[in-house]
Amino acid sequence: MAFKFAHNNLNVLDLQKSLDFYAQALGLRETRRIKAPDASFILVFLGDGVTPHQLELTWLRDRKEKYDLGDNEFHLAFTTADYAGAHARHQEMGCICHENEKMGIYFIADPDGYWLEILPEKR
Repeated sequence: MAFKFAHNNLNVLDLQKSLDFYAQALGLRETRRIKAPDASFILVFLGDGVTPHQLELTWLRDRKEKYDLGDNEFHLAFTTADYAGAHARHQEMGCICHENEKMGIYFIADPDGYWLEILPEKR
């Protein structure tokens, strides 16, 4: 029996703000959308256009308070061939939340506070 990754899910409070962030910060684009018949939730799947892996953003209509991310000891990681350019873009966006220059990586935070690791393509 074999398994393959399909997607990761993050719940978001403001769907449009999150879609804008992921497009600007990481170039992720919507690949499909599922709306509940009663409008109680929307699922939006984002892709990078290169890999089959997707990020699912879940918006819940009745959710009004921020999500409790606990210690936020998890993250998604992204590689880029233009590490310096990515760093400059994220610095301009003001979303860098942690840098580890010794390791050559940094993290950005999305609008809901989820951390996303950015690392150079070749390490």
